[in-house]
Amino acid sequence: MQLTHTPRVALVTGAGRGIGKAIAERLASHGHTVLCVSKSETCVAVANDIVAKGWKAKAYQVDVSDAAAVAKACEQINAEFGAVEILVNNAGITRDKLVMAMSEQDWNDVLSTNLSSAFYWTKGLVRPMTKKRWGRIISISSVTGVQGNAGQANYAAANSALDAWMHAQCAAGSVGASVQWGAWAGGGMASEDAGTLSRLERMGMGALSPQHGLVALQSVLAGGLRAGCGLAGHAQAQVVATLIMPTEPASR
Repeated sequence: MQLTHTPRVALVTGAGRGIGKAIAERLASHGHTVLCVSKSETCVAVANDIVAKGWKAKAYQVDVSDAAAVAKACEQINAEFGAVEILVNNAGITRDKLVMAMSEQDWNDVLSTNLSSAFYWTKGLVRPMTKKRWGRIISISSVTGVQGNAGQANYAAANSALDAWMHAQCAAGSVGASVQWGAWAGGGMASEDAGTLSRLERMGMGALSPQHGLVALQSVLAGGLRAGCGLAGHAQAQVVATLIMPTEPASR
């Protein structure tokens, strides 16, 4: 994932599986030092696999919904690495229920992990990033935030707000993107739920393979000042992606 020709320090949340794991591995393969974050120990295995391939990675087991835990991790990371230059806010969970059956905890858990965690990590890492005068903030969102989905009011609200928040960040001068994915195969949240996959099939929205997803993401991130992209699964699922990125010399 050639976001830059210069090796950078990248941090990926939700790096223990699915999209996050695939992004972490791709970044590492292009020479970046990747900090793999997850609540569980899965990030340790991912980081170890990356290092075993001769690339650079380190694991941080952090509850991304815990503001104090994230702040502490950011302090440690900034002290050790100076600055994180590529931040990928990918952590996400689902607690699917109709609103009448959804508890306040179900609502808060999803918003804390999917939305607030992006704020926590950005707040803790953006100042050193700004001082280096180079940085990218990429938030992995969902098409559910645009079209909605029955039983996913919390998930849709979190992703829609994440998109709006990223637009606000870019308007304030940050360089980044909010990418609204459909379902990913091979370890994504949707791939673990047969009911979700069946519903998507009926809607004509097939799951996107990690390989195709990474190629599409790389294409979006290499776009112009304002780029939109439709990402096609095997049933031509349309996924909207938005990028605000100033032009820069190829050497950077």
